[in-house]
Amino acid sequence: MSSNNDAYNSDELEAPAWLNKQFLQEVLVSHFKEPSLTLSALKISPASAKGDHYASVMFRANVEYSSQKRNYSKSLIIKTMPEMDGQKKEFVSDSKIFQTEIEMYTEVLPRFEAILRAAGEEIKFCAVCVYYSLQPRQVMIFEDLLPQGYQVIRNRNATLDELRSVLSKLAKWHAVSFKLLREQPEIFDKLQYDVTTMPNFLEMDVMTSALPNFINMLSQMDSLKTYRKYFEPMRENIIKRWQGVIREYRENRQANAYYVLCHGDFHIRNMMFKDNDCMLIDFQMSYVGSIANDLQYAKYMLFSADERKDKCDELLYYYFDTLTKTLSKIGYQGETPSLIELRKQIFDRRCSDYFLLTTLLPVSYGMRQGKDPGEFIEDEQRRLELFQDKGYQQELEYLLPQMLHAGYFELPK
Repeated sequence: MSSNNDAYNSDELEAPAWLNKQFLQEVLVSHFKEPSLTLSALKISPASAKGDHYASVMFRANVEYSSQKRNYSKSLIIKTMPEMDGQKKEFVSDSKIFQTEIEMYTEVLPRFEAILRAAGEEIKFCAVCVYYSLQPRQVMIFEDLLPQGYQVIRNRNATLDELRSVLSKLAKWHAVSFKLLREQPEIFDKLQYDVTTMPNFLEMDVMTSALPNFINMLSQMDSLKTYRKYFEPMRENIIKRWQGVIREYRENRQANAYYVLCHGDFHIRNMMFKDNDCMLIDFQMSYVGSIANDLQYAKYMLFSADERKDKCDELLYYYFDTLTKTLSKIGYQGETPSLIELRKQIFDRRCSDYFLLTTLLPVSYGMRQGKDPGEFIEDEQRRLELFQDKGYQQELEYLLPQMLHAGYFELPK
């Protein structure tokens, strides 16, 4: 294991005893269907930097093995549930995140790729899943994208070309799911869960304290205190309203809404880039919902402050253009979505903007600085510090007037 302990999550510094040569040899024998395969060397290290993720534990395994008198090496990513006692384990222990991700990797995304391939669109959304299991433990193993040249963006913002690349992939994903939801909605029956169904998630301090901390911060700034009156009425229902938007398809379906399979956690650390190509990772929160949801999430958790200020309309149009072209390419026969209606549906779900602006955008600022999201979840002082970030406060200086002028503070009924 790596000796640079401060750079990694504490629960990824020591691999569990079951993650050994015998286990991985059995995995590779099954995957390659090679009974004679023998694993000769194994090196395990943390798979990601501190702050990259929270809802699982991840290791990288570099293996050397032989089969039919030839020697091979391979890098694998192992994703499993936390075993170390603490809030992280409590957060995910009774959730359905592994069931969701297994369904995504083994059934849903391969179907999406096959539909696009049949239409002449060669595309890969994700890494190859080598192994998965729910019993006796929840674990998934993937081919490592790093040796293939893909990297997580660190210490900088995504370029416009990189943003177009990932929005293009999202638009194609959305297009296929939009068509399938109208033709074969039962395909998505197993994807009943989302981040709001995580046990006790909505009651966690990081959720319930965010808006009060945001309002207190507004009160301390002469240039922003006038906006306090718009957020005060949200104290009692901001989380409930946001939950209603996320759960809309399952609990309050609207007749003319555009519904798609949402990625559910579409932020900058959940994608890897190679030049201007990208791969998506982490489908633990994927669910069926409004087309607006991933787009609003991307605005706050993927875009930089510069894109939020000046490029949102351009990037939304690029996404929409790719969406409609893909629908045509895959043979969708229904009424084509319109940009005006898409923008209306985003505006109608502006409760998500309130929540993302006040709760997740400050977390995004912290993560981009390399801070560990676990600290925000577990430490009140760390949460308070998020709202004192100068970059975040400076961005509010123009985001809040933009929202006011666009009618965002007229609360939905």
